[in-house]
Formats: sequence, structure tokens, C-alpha cells
Amino acid sequence: MSTDDAWSAPANDALLLSLVTPSPAGIKTVAHTFHPKFTYPIFGDSEEIFGYKGLEISLQYNATDMRPNLSVKYSKKFPAVADVEAADINGTLREFLPDVAFQKKSDFEAAIKNVPADWTPPGELVTTFSTHGSTFEVRKANLGEPAVKQLVKRIQILVLLFIEGGSAIDVDDSDADRWTIFLLYQKQTSNGEIASSPYTFVGYSTVYRFFHLQLPSPPVSPSESDLEKQTLAQDFDLSLLPCRSRLSQFLILPPFQQKGLGPKLYSIIFQEYIKHPQTVEITVEDPNEAFDDMRDIVDLQYLRTMPEFQALRINTDVTIPKIGPAPKDIIDKAAYDAVRAKAKMAPRQFARVLEMDLMSRLPEPVRPGIVPDESAREATAEQKHEYQLWRLMLKKRIYSMNKDALGELEIPERIAKLNQTVMSVEYDYARLLLKAEDHQQRNQVDEQQQKNGTAANGAANGKRKAAVEDGDQAVSKKARVEDE
Repeated sequence: MSTDDAWSAPANDALLLSLVTPSPAGIKTVAHTFHPKFTYPIFGDSEEIFGYKGLEISLQYNATDMRPNLSVKYSKKFPAVADVEAADINGTLREFLPDVAFQKKSDFEAAIKNVPADWTPPGELVTTFSTHGSTFEVRKANLGEPAVKQLVKRIQILVLLFIEGGSAIDVDDSDADRWTIFLLYQKQTSNGEIASSPYTFVGYSTVYRFFHLQLPSPPVSPSESDLEKQTLAQDFDLSLLPCRSRLSQFLILPPFQQKGLGPKLYSIIFQEYIKHPQTVEITVEDPNEAFDDMRDIVDLQYLRTMPEFQALRINTDVTIPKIGPAPKDIIDKAAYDAVRAKAKMAPRQFARVLEMDLMSRLPEPVRPGIVPDESAREATAEQKHEYQLWRLMLKKRIYSMNKDALGELEIPERIAKLNQTVMSVEYDYARLLLKAEDHQQRNQVDEQQQKNGTAANGAANGKRKAAVEDGDQAVSKKARVEDE
């Protein structure tokens, strides 16, 4: 129809989300409002809603328990003609929201007014921290708990709306108790005038526990008595088994981004699993580039606090052969494995962060940077040798990861492609190191100003070394992040 455009509305503009809270007078007040970034998982790839003029879709959440309420308003609705009719907005959203979201507005207002002033988020308190003049709490809970399951059902649509490629958890699945939920709340300081709970939902993350089978080498054949004992052990606690803990969803709501809360939450979660004796390895499910940046920076800062990590060095006594395989002892393999195991990092992630740190330690004349330094001193033979060893270590890992694809190329093309990739990685590491330095400076200023009772507003010297944004990431079941 020629009038289709007149009856179509951009879904991202039509949908408005709000965090609301009742006021002391009993009148609901809006705390935060924001539009979604994505609506294609709900309304299709075009992100258009057909059949309305003046369309307004309001999805309000009680800021504490995240009870949702949906309302749809419009000035005109398309009259159905043959097989063409206006989109069923409520029907579409019922697939993504719990039934409570479709109650009358009056019922919603009455329900949030009845939330007690001493309401607290579910789960155990992990830590409390302050930043930018506000206090925040991180809580941890199991998805098998009814209150947590209810909360996740209410907020899962946010993953689709703010994380590209995000997907929801089946909260009713039989293995729901393998999910751990980390909740981030802002807590308002009580001044005696607050009539409702002081908590405001900020974001959350989910972690799934995969059992990690560790077979002895060589495997031991169990005796019949051993098998009988295992069969009789009906009350064995599976949570005591070794596991890989995989961060799956990660979301900071837009009103709370650009405050460093994403890196802070990730760091707190990481430290929880460093202390968790059953966790053998901490992984992230299919992260996007923005989350990778945040993860690299936080992991680098953590590893630099470990003396064992700082002790890892390039062995400059190694000779680089003119032909044949690359040397295997550029880094002490035993020490490398021990540090990685202690840090509980996946092999690729640990290798990347170590390469980044070792690059930062290269002598200045040979250290890769964002732009060439024309004033740099001429590199000595020893410095060039150290850089070549570092570069060779990087090449070995990249080639190993892409062996099949590179093996299909002719040798000259293979070498050119490998060198091109290494140059790209060098640039990316240089970018991340600048961002990490800037992030560290801002953390130091923030900590100092918190001690002085003021909020941090910028970098340590007011200058940025690179045009790189710092922020909070929104991640999904495929660990997706938006911006820091």
C-alpha cells in the first residue's frame, strides 16, 4: 500500500522505558526514562510497527523489584483491510513479558505503593562501594530461588532491547540452579523522608556453572566396589564438583552508563570466582568487541597485582633460528601455566593479556604505538632482538589459532597475511594500553576524591592520551556489551 509509511512507526522511538518510584505523597514519579537500542528480536528486522499513528508504548518498571507495566497509546489505528491489519503489540510483547506486566495501570500503582520501605533485593550481599557520589550494592543469588526467578522473568526483555544478539534464559529449566545471578543496585542514603525502598535497579549479570571433568592421566579403571559406593551416594552435592564458571549475560542500564560501573561489576564477579574453590576457569560466552575491551583492561589490572605475573619475562637469551620451528622457551612454560591456573583465565584470554603487558614492557624504541614516534631513539641490537622474540611469540599463537585457514594459502601469501594480522594486533594492544592507563588514572582520582568526600569528574591530569571512550558494557547471553 502507498500509505504504509504513514502508518509505520520506528519501534525504537515508539517504545519508552522508565524506572519509576512512588513519592511520599503516594504519587508515582519517574526516576529514569530511556529508549531501547534494539527492537528487532521483538518487532522484526525492520524495527517498524505497522498500523498506528501517534504510537506511544510505555514499559514502566518499579525501580526496586522491577515489577513491569505496559501501556499502549495511539491517536489512530489502521482499519483492517483484507489480510492487512495493525500489529498486535500486546500480543507480540506477551512472549517477552510476564503476565503481571499487562495488569491495569491502577493495579500497578497500588502494587508499587505497597512495596515496604524496608524492601531489599534478593540474594546475599557481596559488597558495597561508592563512586560518583552514590552508593551501590552487589548481591548474589541462585536462579533456583523463587524471588530471583521472578525478578529475572521481569527483566529479561532488557537483554533483547539493549544487547545485540542477546537471548533469554529458560528460568524454568531443570538446571536453573546452575545459574548464579549478580544484581547491581544503587542505594539512596536515608534522610528520613524516603517513603519507599531506597534501592534502584542498575544492572545485572548471570554466570552458568559447567561441570569440569578432570580425568587422571592415565585414567584409572574403577573397581566394582568404587562404582557401588558412587551409586549409593545419592546425597552427593554436585555443587562441590570442579567447574568452569561462564559469564553469560551482562547489562548496565543506559541511565547508569559512563560511570565505570560495568568494569566495577565485572571485577567484583571475577574476584568472587577467584575465591570460589570449585571454579577451575572463568570464561565469557561469545563476547563482542566492546566487552572484550572492558575485560582486557580489568584482567590486565588484576594480573598486574600478581607478583608471579610480573615475574614472567621474555627470555632474551633465546636465539631465533633462521629456518625451522620457532623456539619454545621464549617464556618459561611452567611458570606461565602456574600463573594462568592461579588466575583461572581461559588460555586465549591469558595469552592476550600477557602479550599486551609484555608489549608495554618493551624498550621504548621498539615498542609499538598508535602512531610512530619520530623522536624515538635508534633501537639497539638487543632491543630489536627482544621485540623480535615478543613478535615471534605473538605470531606463534595467531598461527596456531588459524592454522587450517593459513595452511590453505601459498607460503608468500601466508607470511604476508600473518604479518598483517600481527600489525593489527599490535595496534589494538597499543590502543588498549592507552585506555587501560587512562582508566587507571581515573580510578586513582576517583578513589582520592572519595576519600576527600567528593566525586571524580575526569582523568588525573584532565587530559586523555587517546580518543577512546571509557564505559559500562551491556552484555547478553552471548556476553554482548554496548559501551563503557
